[in-house]
Amino acid sequence: MTCTYETMTSDELKSEISALSLQLQQYRAMNLSLDMSRGKPSCAQIELSCPLLDVVNSQTPLVDGDAIVDNYGSPDGLPSTRNLVSKLLDVPQKNVIVSGSSSLNLMHDLIVYAFTHGISGQEPFYKQGKITWLCPAPGYDRHFTITEKLGFINKVIPMNDAGPDVAMIRELVEHDTSVKGIWCNPKYSNPTGVTYSDEVVRSLAQLKPAAPDFRIYWDNAYAFHCFKQPDVKLLNIFEALREAHAQNLVYEFGSFAKITFPSSAIAYVCASDEDIATIHDAFMEERVSSEKLSQLAHALYFKTPQDVYEHMQKHANIIAPKFALVEEKLSAHLGNLGIATWSHPRGGYFVSLDVMHGCAKKIVSCMKELGVTLTTCGATYPYGKDPLDSNIRLAPTYPALKDLSCALDILCVVTKFVCAQHIQEEKSCIS
Repeated sequence: MTCTYETMTSDELKSEISALSLQLQQYRAMNLSLDMSRGKPSCAQIELSCPLLDVVNSQTPLVDGDAIVDNYGSPDGLPSTRNLVSKLLDVPQKNVIVSGSSSLNLMHDLIVYAFTHGISGQEPFYKQGKITWLCPAPGYDRHFTITEKLGFINKVIPMNDAGPDVAMIRELVEHDTSVKGIWCNPKYSNPTGVTYSDEVVRSLAQLKPAAPDFRIYWDNAYAFHCFKQPDVKLLNIFEALREAHAQNLVYEFGSFAKITFPSSAIAYVCASDEDIATIHDAFMEERVSSEKLSQLAHALYFKTPQDVYEHMQKHANIIAPKFALVEEKLSAHLGNLGIATWSHPRGGYFVSLDVMHGCAKKIVSCMKELGVTLTTCGATYPYGKDPLDSNIRLAPTYPALKDLSCALDILCVVTKFVCAQHIQEEKSCIS
């Protein structure tokens, strides 16, 4: 049975650190340059969508029912594309807007609109003084950056295995009029891989906000990104709203960025009748109509939701071995040492690694020195400040298996080296 680092004697720790130091020297001599900093599809994944480029050409009729593709019009998106999203998410087509390729762009634009114009008949955010935004963490750094750059107060909401702390959310949302929104990445969330439980989804739908202009930003980015069966079912937030007799509470976002082509796919937002009318007006101020050639290509390529599911299974076949390799390496080298725990996702793009408190920054820095770039430490928390300095986001999808294997071997050695040193220093202070 492997001895944990905490139970090792000082001499055992010293010997372990010496052996690990020699391994690090060998890795340093390899002059590596590996990047695991962002959750990007691999080249093999992107190649899956190349046939989509052939479905629109100079002979293709540039119409979609009564909608014209090659001129202005259809500001809410092509009917066939909106219909596809409607069926995938089980929301009425009239409550779907398809626009652009980036859901993050849609989120940003809607928050800025609330900031400059206001929503639900309320004053613009900029006239209201303090604005607070709730940020489940560990979470998605680009979410946090949007609200941080606008000067909002980003408040951490702890995540657990069922989703964010709903009791804390309820207390803040229902008693503080400065709370205007919450970021939610509800399925296979970034970076923990957690899918919100039915209880959490219903609790969020039952909120009675103190501020009429409070909205849940439901970024369902990984709705179809299962790589390990069975898929985890996320309760439809709009169904939960109907049960709660609530409305005008949720904006649901998503895109095909990690289904077809990153930055060249389609993005969408869904909301209640009243909110979708406001969103329509907001977008009309900045765009006469959205880019529709890409929408047409996607509608012709994915004629039914089943086509999307079958396409995503091809993605799963590529990335599942990579996540299996992460689990294998971490279990074999860190599993019994008492210095690290990690998530075990069934979908999404990340693994969340938690190391001993006070060690994450040093591990990420050491990895960079050895030629392996990880996500910046603290990025999974607002303002880039992980209060425990323990969370590291791993993004295994982009590297080839051989490179990923090498990077994981180095990560395990570095984690052991840094944590062993940390424990040794603590023991020295006590003695």
